Amino acid sequence: MTEAENPLATKLARLIADRKARVAIIGLGYVGLPLALTLCRAGFPVLGFDIDERRVALLNRGESGIRHIPADAIRAALAEDRFEASADFERLGEADAILICVPTPLTRQREPDLSFVERASRQIARTLRPGQLVVLESTTWPGTTEEIVKPILEEAGARSGDGFFLAFSPEREDPGNRDFGTRDIPKIVGGDGAHASRLADALYAAAMTSTVPVSSPAVAEAVKLTENIFRSVNIALVNELKVVYDAMGIDVWDVIAAASTKPFGFMPFQPGPGLGGHCIPIDPFYLAWKAREFEVPTRFIELAGEINTAMPRHVVDRMAEALDRRFGRGLNGSRILVLGVAYKRNVEDTRESASFRLIELLEDRGAHTSYHDPHVPEIGPTREHRELAGRRSIALTAQAIADFDAVLVATDHDDVDYALVAAHMRLGVDTRNVFAKRQLDLSRVVKA
Repeated sequence: MTEAENPLATKLARLIADRKARVAIIGLGYVGLPLALTLCRAGFPVLGFDIDERRVALLNRGESGIRHIPADAIRAALAEDRFEASADFERLGEADAILICVPTPLTRQREPDLSFVERASRQIARTLRPGQLVVLESTTWPGTTEEIVKPILEEAGARSGDGFFLAFSPEREDPGNRDFGTRDIPKIVGGDGAHASRLADALYAAAMTSTVPVSSPAVAEAVKLTENIFRSVNIALVNELKVVYDAMGIDVWDVIAAASTKPFGFMPFQPGPGLGGHCIPIDPFYLAWKAREFEVPTRFIELAGEINTAMPRHVVDRMAEALDRRFGRGLNGSRILVLGVAYKRNVEDTRESASFRLIELLEDRGAHTSYHDPHVPEIGPTREHRELAGRRSIALTAQAIADFDAVLVATDHDDVDYALVAAHMRLGVDTRNVFAKRQLDLSRVVKA
């Protein structure tokens, strides 16, 4: 049978065109949930899967649990009978297209952990039926779709491109971004064969503003890694410049602001206390790991990782130095208030947050820490910082601020009263330049 004669592809293409294809999404977090709602708004019925039964119940009640995703959107999808959440993975057979949006973290040895992808693939394989489209969205090393997912699915008996269709389309979410939502971000699509490419492209094109078909799943996988490695390398560059310029008595933020006035040849990146989130701290290691298979060095990528990983220690060293100069003692016994434990501004997402490493380093040197974060009332369980779970955000009052020896600005949330902080803190260590941006008193501020 030639590709042009595949009736399964023809049938699925018709279902997609008529918005009758039922879409399953595995993983209803920061990637899967906005994708589900985008597909619902495009007219598709969506069945979402998650291993967290509490999250499933929350969503089926019409509640979000994610700050930037409005509950109204979930309730609208439920009311139109377009969305349902489930923890029963045996129902995957009900779907015409299955999108995998599960985590791809690192092990403690900084190697790729594809256990979530493999588990999802096996769950799909148990109910795989002829004509289903399977798309991996989780960020991973080039070759994962064809080398890991494809063999697991083919154990069910069908072959990719004939009995089922397989593709990779990387998630490009930016939680909290008010300018670019899921629908607005061009969708990269790479299929295992022409039918898979056309079907995956048709599905996403029906819901997204635009799609970008590429020649293979491996190319699509490489696109996502390239995007985040680009950011990682440039953030490492400005972090290194921050250290160099600080030694020279030069404010790196002033330098970046002035350099940004050049209308060509310069793209501003901002320094910080270290990397956070599920992408930039992790993705470069996925490519570096895969490159070793081909005996190709990735020195530039690995150097950027080293620089960014070292930033929390640099910040803590700067704080110790500032405390010694101002009060004649270092970190041991000092009380430190950390402002922000989310990995980025205006979200509640704490994945890979540099703030957790900062707290650990401060406490390793004898400091007593508390934190304030308007979006994270309590620190939940984490893979690597289990001792922090259960700690709660303190109220930000004038008296509370004055009780600390120093305030460390780690995350620059908009809804923090920095004027109050500036007025009552004894010392501020600012990793985000928030006090200067707001033209507040800098006499007790050290930039780090």
